[in-house]
Amino acid sequence: MTRNVDEIYVARGKRAIHVDLKASRPRKAELLTLLLGPTGGLRAPTLRVGRTLLVGFNEEAYAQILK
Repeated sequence: MTRNVDEIYVARGKRAIHVDLKASRPRKAELLTLLLGPTGGLRAPTLRVGRTLLVGFNEEAYAQILK
């Protein structure tokens, strides 16, 4: 899922974590921790815009990407 993605924004509560995959690629286990929910499924909502992946909902991240 992250093979053709340059950056990921992951909403965690009221904050958003930004992962720049062009600068450095985290280990698979770290990515899975960010992308998967407690039941092991992909966290929702998940949205791909171009080469950016948004996981979870953070109003500021959505506003920045969808402007």
